[in-house]
Amino acid sequence: MTFLTPLFLYGAAFVALPVVLHLVMRRKPKHFEFPALRFVQVRHDSNRRRLRLRHLLLLALRVLAIALLAMALARPSIKLGGDWGSQEAPVAAALVFDTSMRMEYRHQNRTRLEAAQELALTLIGRLPRNSQLAVLDTRWAPAAFQVDLGAAKHRIKRLEPAAHVRPLAAVLVDAARLLATSELTRREVYLFTDLTRVAWPEEAASRLREQLGRSSEVGVYLIDVGVPSPTNTALGDLKLSAQAISAGSTLSIETELAQSGPAAKRTVELYVDGVRKGAQTVAVEPGQSQRLEFPVGDLALGTHQGRLQIVGQDGLACDDQRFFTVEVHPPWKILILLAAPPPQRRYEVFLAEALAPTSYRRTGQAPFECEILSQDALAAKTLDGYSAICLLDPKPLEPLVWQKLTNYANDGHGVGVFLGRNALQTDSFNAPAAQELLAGRLKRVVKSTDGTWLAPQNLSHPMLDAFRELPGSVPWDAFPVFRSWQLDVPPSGVRTLVVYSDGRPAILERDLGRGRVLVMTTPVSDQADAQAWNLLPVADSWPFLMLAHGMASYLAGSSQQPLNYFAGQAVVLPVDASKEITTYLLKSPGAGQIEQRLTPDRKENLLRVTATDAPGNYRVQAGGQSGGVDRGFSINLSRQETDLERISEDQLKKLFGNHTFRLAHDLRQLEGKVTEARVGRDLFPFLAVLLALILAAEHCLSNRFYRS
Repeated sequence: MTFLTPLFLYGAAFVALPVVLHLVMRRKPKHFEFPALRFVQVRHDSNRRRLRLRHLLLLALRVLAIALLAMALARPSIKLGGDWGSQEAPVAAALVFDTSMRMEYRHQNRTRLEAAQELALTLIGRLPRNSQLAVLDTRWAPAAFQVDLGAAKHRIKRLEPAAHVRPLAAVLVDAARLLATSELTRREVYLFTDLTRVAWPEEAASRLREQLGRSSEVGVYLIDVGVPSPTNTALGDLKLSAQAISAGSTLSIETELAQSGPAAKRTVELYVDGVRKGAQTVAVEPGQSQRLEFPVGDLALGTHQGRLQIVGQDGLACDDQRFFTVEVHPPWKILILLAAPPPQRRYEVFLAEALAPTSYRRTGQAPFECEILSQDALAAKTLDGYSAICLLDPKPLEPLVWQKLTNYANDGHGVGVFLGRNALQTDSFNAPAAQELLAGRLKRVVKSTDGTWLAPQNLSHPMLDAFRELPGSVPWDAFPVFRSWQLDVPPSGVRTLVVYSDGRPAILERDLGRGRVLVMTTPVSDQADAQAWNLLPVADSWPFLMLAHGMASYLAGSSQQPLNYFAGQAVVLPVDASKEITTYLLKSPGAGQIEQRLTPDRKENLLRVTATDAPGNYRVQAGGQSGGVDRGFSINLSRQETDLERISEDQLKKLFGNHTFRLAHDLRQLEGKVTEARVGRDLFPFLAVLLALILAAEHCLSNRFYRS
């Protein structure tokens, strides 16, 4: 036990006062001459003993009252564990700030970061002299002690929210490691946070528990600067129909409008290249979301950038905008190779009609431009200018032709092979030249009387993007597959993208150099008769249309070059090797655009951009307006990063494990918890209550005794 003001203990000497008063005020017996009254004498002795007991009880209560008063004024505290020390002993303190964009939430005309800064500046002014201070935040920066108190204050005042931050648990680990290097025995961590759930991922908390287990002497204080029930309207992550589209195609932009707090009616506007293209007004219920879709057509060739924006203001502004970039190209040229020479039969061009319907070609809206050619002409055909090549039920090819297709894929293009009945002579397909391209050796044809069907399991591949919105609702069993090839053990690096309902591989992928190869073990060029290997492209098969578009787009590379990223991700843009450009100019978003010069990697013909912390639309330019380069990309905050759902104290206890933390919601609570941790539990409130009870008992007893 320790005392905050031990001089008041000298006041305990005043316990002599009631003792002296007791001795002075004792009644002296008076002698009376009276006849022998034996019974009166007995009564007299009994009363005297009872009065003496009462006086002693009152004396004890008065002595105890004075002693408790002196002890209470001395402010005793008790500490059951840890180091004993003075309240004024210097400490090694690490002040950790959550600087995520969520801390921009404004309440009572202050952001959460401003509230944290104000509390922190008051706190460090009350730390003991000669304390060591370190100021850390969730940005990616090393941890170090500040030079002095002034440097710490300057660092706190300059804190700003950042789009790319670390989990709080990871920063606490760095803080604990830094404090372990201090020579001071008392070590404390102060974390200023809005207590949002997303800042505490479980995978980072395991490292925190491990580090705190090694630094058990570190006191951890969580200062809650958040709002218990935040009100916010937020846009979800954007979903584009494609990041690169062909001229004449329609771009579809989807998102969600989510509401926290009371119901609201909000308007969302769409801007493309600075021009307002549309708006939608929706009512959103608390805790619910509304899906929004904006179609955009008639985009000219080139790079286009835009944004979705909520009209008006709310508590958190950073999730009221979402940015996007899309590139418009001429229709992708697809070379379709047939085993039979033209004029081909109608059913042999199912794929061409699925990719570029006649009605779309006439109106200039077809995303693909298909050219049909016999496989016999492939050897003499120049493949420059084609985005992808599709071999429909190919027949055996010469080794030089297989090698030509392999070189085409290695150069960064796509090749699709749809195996069928023409591959029954397997020698050419299993030859070394063909196996450099294909996804495995052809083993045998698997027949199924009732038919199997395609059964995609994982829809994360770009080829299957269109099916993500339709999980479990595609009637694949209505389009049976009666025959398909079974491949031998595939080479290393081959991935199965789609399987049949019996689990066998149906569509496989192989990376070759900078390109890609898709192999489908059943054809897409059979008519609906008794000899058909499958019924995929017939009977108004809309799933086949979606699958054909997905495969052709993936082979053409429309999904290979991302243009939309999340904050902190590295951006990689291919550069034209034919253009001798040594320096590119990167323009960052914002009113005061910052320009940065970048040098491309000429060995891989790539331009890498790592400064992607600020959300917005970026532009990469070089070579002037005539014949130069003008491309772009967009950076967004993830919707998860702006989720204001709060974590409970019970969840925090699970994350911290056996290590104790102290949670405070204001400066007064924080000071009380710090005092309790440093010098122990303050007993003044308990002593004050006990003193009041004793004085009340003394008052009641004295009135009763003297009245009688």
